[in-house]
Amino acid sequence: MMKRNLLIIFSLLLLGMGKANAQRDTLSINQAQTKLDSLINSLHYQTGTITIGDNIAKVQVPNGFKYLDSKDARFVLKDLWGNPDDEKVLGMLVPANIGVADTGSWAVVYSYEETGHVKDDDAAGIKYDDLLDEMKKQTIAASAERTKMGYKSIELVGWAQKPFYDKETHKLHWAKEYKFGENPHNTLNYNIRMLGRKGVLVMNIVSGMGQLPMVESNIDKVLASTNFTDGNTYNDFNSSTDKIAEYGIGGLIAGGVLLKTGILAKLGLLLLKLWKVIAIAVAGGYATLRKKLFGRKKKEEKTELVPVVETKEEAGLPPVSEDEPKQEI
Repeated sequence: MMKRNLLIIFSLLLLGMGKANAQRDTLSINQAQTKLDSLINSLHYQTGTITIGDNIAKVQVPNGFKYLDSKDARFVLKDLWGNPDDEKVLGMLVPANIGVADTGSWAVVYSYEETGHVKDDDAAGIKYDDLLDEMKKQTIAASAERTKMGYKSIELVGWAQKPFYDKETHKLHWAKEYKFGENPHNTLNYNIRMLGRKGVLVMNIVSGMGQLPMVESNIDKVLASTNFTDGNTYNDFNSSTDKIAEYGIGGLIAGGVLLKTGILAKLGLLLLKLWKVIAIAVAGGYATLRKKLFGRKKKEEKTELVPVVETKEEAGLPPVSEDEPKQEI
């Protein structure tokens, strides 16, 4: 269980803080379990019909799922799963029968990009294998930028799910498999884009490759659950007043404007931001979780700085889960 691993990490860190600090912060595993459970149980799950954004779209929460609003979704993504905080997150769908801190958990994360109306004229003519080859070249260049800055390499392994665009519903989805450094577990990058009048509703599935079969078995109900509100649909586009995006379907898949402009350096920095996994138990992540479980420290206490590392294994700590790390891509 992920919660159990979190508690083990927490205890190891307490032991490494020094005897004096450890005495002041004495909490048993059971006490820490109770506190962690309290934080998780404070999440406000919703069902039924949910309005997201500024009445941009509605989610009819499908059977077998629960919804978390922006605040709770950001807590799960950042504090439990170790992703960078993202204020653009509007909410998330999670399976009803899997706890967010349990092994095998995954989620559909919502955000919205008002970058213009995306024309879909190119959808039928895209050669996705050729597009994949181009994306691999871009990823190699981005990986070179990362390694220059001392971070692990990235390799685009291939499609985990070849792109599919439904011209009637204007919903696009695809999945890519990435290798992150020498990690034996590859990372799943599953994307859904719903085209609207002035922009795109982004639905990123945050999971490991191990959850791909479950994601695929639920993808139809996830796609059907979410739609733009009246006035914001794809067919509400007004050519005389609304902006047109600078890219089409192929650009959405390959990276939008980045593919069009070919700014590989910026692509590298973007991937660096998206791919860097910060261990919950070190540096800022540890400080955040520690504050939530133990409360604020007294002013006179001094804290020894812990170097930031990309994985718990590099810190000499057990992984949060036996599964691959979850990353919001």
